[in-house]
Amino acid sequence: MLVDSHCHLNYKGLVERQGEVLDAARAAGVTAFLNISTRQSEWDDIVGTATREPDVWATIGIHPHEADQHADLGKGALLEAAQNPRVIGIGETGLDYYYDKSDREVQKALFRTHIEVSRETGLPLIIHTRDAEEDTAAILAEEMGKGAFPALIHCFTASAEFGRKVLDLGLTVSLSGIVTFKNAAEIQEFAKEIPADRILVETDSPFLAPVPHRGKTCEPAFVRNTAEFVAELRGESVEELGANTTRNFYKLFSRATP
Repeated sequence: MLVDSHCHLNYKGLVERQGEVLDAARAAGVTAFLNISTRQSEWDDIVGTATREPDVWATIGIHPHEADQHADLGKGALLEAAQNPRVIGIGETGLDYYYDKSDREVQKALFRTHIEVSRETGLPLIIHTRDAEEDTAAILAEEMGKGAFPALIHCFTASAEFGRKVLDLGLTVSLSGIVTFKNAAEIQEFAKEIPADRILVETDSPFLAPVPHRGKTCEPAFVRNTAEFVAELRGESVEELGANTTRNFYKLFSRATP
């Protein structure tokens, strides 16, 4: 029993055969999917898929790459969209200084807007961070000081030091197929440290297919490969890891129902 806690079912590569992709994942033991949005124009489609498929849930948010195009979004639009019962999370949001596709100050402002919405709604914040550890950690610590909010770091690729900081702040950490890559030794070591009640697994499909599927379009079914790899790293059975990550998903995303 597994949950793909972060996938993009409405992205090219999956949307054209969405039903087939979901059926393949279900056959592999995936019992729920969190369909993530990255820009306002796709919210209706993302939520539409979750409305149509009982085991699919949705988020609403703006990826840092899209921040410049949503600089004037304001929290009102997010709060309104978050009222839909199929929406269970806010994001993905955060900071990306690797590609710098949006102004960094605009990224920071929009990140804080998402945090406000998470705090007001109680819906978990899904955080993307790349080459921005210091600013991400500082904003999270400052905002937690204003009032707690549930949150997770998705597709963890940061340093172990950053990982320990966000765990100390009460966040959950989600591992993607990147953890299976040969050059991911530091992530693999940190994966052993994540508390059993604070770990999730994801695909980020259609991106980042895990070994042995590297180079292919990633699918939610491949979350099993990541789970098997992480379970072996941690000295657990895949059944134990699956039970823990599924329990953690529904505890964090409390609006969702199994």
